[in-house]
Formats: sequence, structure tokens, C-alpha cells
Amino acid sequence: MIDPFSYKDIRFPKDFLFGAATAGAQIEGNVNSQFDSSAYIEEKKKMGEAFTPAGKSEDSWNHFDEDLALLKQMKLGLYRMSIEWSRVEIRPGKYDESAVMQYVEELKKLKNAGIKICLTLHHFSHPTWFEEKGAFRTLNNISDFERYLQYIVPIVAPYIDYWIVLNEPNMPFQYSISERMNLLSYHVAGYKIVKENSDKPVSSALSYSPKHPFRGSSDKLDSLMANWLDYTENEYFAHAFRTGEVSMPDHDAYVVPGLKNSIDFWAINTYIRQNIDGHKKNFHDSSYDATRLPVLSHPFYMEEMSPEIIINLASRFQDKPILISENGFAVKNDDVRIIYISEMLQEIHQALDMGYNIIGYTHWSLLDNWEWGDYSATFGLASVDGDYQRHLKKSGEFYGKIAMQKQFTQKILREYLNQQPKLK
Repeated sequence: MIDPFSYKDIRFPKDFLFGAATAGAQIEGNVNSQFDSSAYIEEKKKMGEAFTPAGKSEDSWNHFDEDLALLKQMKLGLYRMSIEWSRVEIRPGKYDESAVMQYVEELKKLKNAGIKICLTLHHFSHPTWFEEKGAFRTLNNISDFERYLQYIVPIVAPYIDYWIVLNEPNMPFQYSISERMNLLSYHVAGYKIVKENSDKPVSSALSYSPKHPFRGSSDKLDSLMANWLDYTENEYFAHAFRTGEVSMPDHDAYVVPGLKNSIDFWAINTYIRQNIDGHKKNFHDSSYDATRLPVLSHPFYMEEMSPEIIINLASRFQDKPILISENGFAVKNDDVRIIYISEMLQEIHQALDMGYNIIGYTHWSLLDNWEWGDYSATFGLASVDGDYQRHLKKSGEFYGKIAMQKQFTQKILREYLNQQPKLK
């Protein structure tokens, strides 16, 4: 690990946003999305994959006020959250108005607390009935997505400061290449509806990880796979919004009307670089012994800290303002999270000094939560006990102090960390 005690004191601009992020399906509990369906759980079993259903998760549906109290305690200025489609549109064209009113009350409370809201309209999860129709595997379902957004967007628009139509439509573990292409058309549909009802900036969040050839650029196979993955996960996304063209290997390219410049800022979710070993079938599954960090009892892709990803993405997406819409570290020892936050904020500040327009940093996550079939990957600034009580961690206190003062200093660091932590 890099030595955070050697970092210089830094100050962030007054309008820089410090925030935290969550997703409804991961914290609310009982959202009844496709991930809760018996068909999905049975499919996971058939594939031999370990899968724990979300269940009540952190029960934020009944504990929103406690979540809000955490945000206020940390003096955060931005909260990224989602509205769960499966809660709102229980059947095609049939809406649960009581659920909608609860969301509205949550938004009002955030605004009354002076917290800006970044709202995600689709964060991986959706109604089972939409999944059964083929979801994003076909363009024939755009009308369902439009109908839902035409209902919900006007209701919540008065409270929203930043919009994210889709979360990580480029995610390979969630979507096939054809789905990734289709989702760009769904984004355009959502962008148009939001713009009809709001003058606030709109985006869709890119899951960004630089692809590093494991043996270096001289290895042709590693480089080939790294470049291929970079295009099919990162570059196709950027190219589409810059040109309007949807293009993928082994597919005919086409232009989607309205796609070009249909984002107002880059929303970037970023955690790590990926070391690509083209000599393995499981090409993502390689790490360097010297930098590997055994921070969890089993691997969860968070085995390396890579603060240089911030400069990498800032230079690559410099044509629009950038919001780091997710960034965090899954680790058991909370002291290690303090080091991770310190590293990332140092790099963000350096990017600002270089002239890149990063407008804010949204930490993933506010709470330890359900990570799409797994509860062991603890990302939270706060933990949740068996009685659903929230407990702000030391890393949350540390992050909150930085957010309140808009600066990282050695004095703040040493209030919460006196020595390099052990990983085990």
C-alpha cells in the first residue's frame, strides 16, 4: 500500500461535491425485482453459482430516516440513490401510488436537509414481468420503459439535481454485447423524457476499468484481449455518445437518432484496473503478487488499489464535466478503507490541478449491503447490525470530516489512523 502519511495537505473547491451512493435493490429490501424471482434463483443454482437472495437487505425502505441521519452526520452534499421500477409499476400500466409517495417523501427530506440528489432510474433491477418479456435483450420493449418513465419522471423531477438513466449499461457480467448495444437506444428514450420534464443534467453511468495487459504491451495476446475488452466495455460507450454511432466487433454499425451528445456529463463508476491475461480462459483472473491485497476472505475483484485510474479516466473523458458516481473498496479492516479514500482523493485533487473538470466524488457505498448475491463484500461507510441499526464506521467519520472541511490534511488523517493497518 502507498503511504498516506506522506501525502500533502490538499483543499478542494467550494463547489466540489462529496457524496455517497446506494441502489434500491441493494438496500431497500423486498423490492420484488427479477433478482428475487424463483426462476432467477433456480438458474443460479443450475449454473453452480453461489447466490444469496437480497431478502430484507438493509431494510432501508423502513429505515430511510436513519440513512439520512448518516448523510447529515457526515455533512455530505450529494446522495446518489435509485427508484425501484419493480416497486412502482407492479404490472404493466399498474402503479403503486403509496410506494411513489414514499419515494417523494424521501426526496423531500433530502432536499430539506440541503442534500443534492443524483437519481438513478434503472440500477440493474426491474420488474419480473419486464424480464419475462425479454427486458433489454430486445428493442421491442422500449415502449414499456418509456411508459414507466413518462409516469415517474414528472412526479420526482422537482427534487432532482442530477439524473442517471441507466447504471452501467456496459457491464459485461450483467449484459451481453447485443444488450449493451440495445441499451444505448433505451438511454436515448430516457434522456428525451427527462429533458421534457427537467432542466437538470442527465447521463448514464459507465463502469470504467482500464484494461492492463498482464505481461505488458509487448505480449501480443494480452494486448489484443486488453484492447478488445476496452473497446467492447469502454470505448463503444464513449464513441456512441460522441458520434451517435453504435459499433461493436462482429456487428454492423448503425446510427441511433438522438444518441449523439445525449449526456450532459460523464457519470463514471470506477474501482480498479483490470489485469488482462490473454493466455487464460478466465482472462480477468490475474494479479501481481507484489501488489495483491488479501482484503476479504474470498476474492471479490478488489485485490489491488489503483489510484492512477482517476487520472486515466479524467484524461479520457475530458470533453464533459465528470462525476465520480461510484468508487469504493470492499474490505473487512475499515482502516484500509481510510487509506483507499485518501489515495483516491489525492488523485482527484491532482486531476483538478491538471485542469480536468471533476465536479464531485460519490463513495460506494453508504451502507454495507447486498452485492448482487453476496453479503460478504463490505463496501459501506456504515455497517448495519441484525436489528437494522446503522453504525458509522471510522472511515465514515474520516470521510465526513474531509467533506465538511473540503480538505484532506495530515491532521485529519491522524485523527483516525496512526499506522499502516494489517490486512489480516
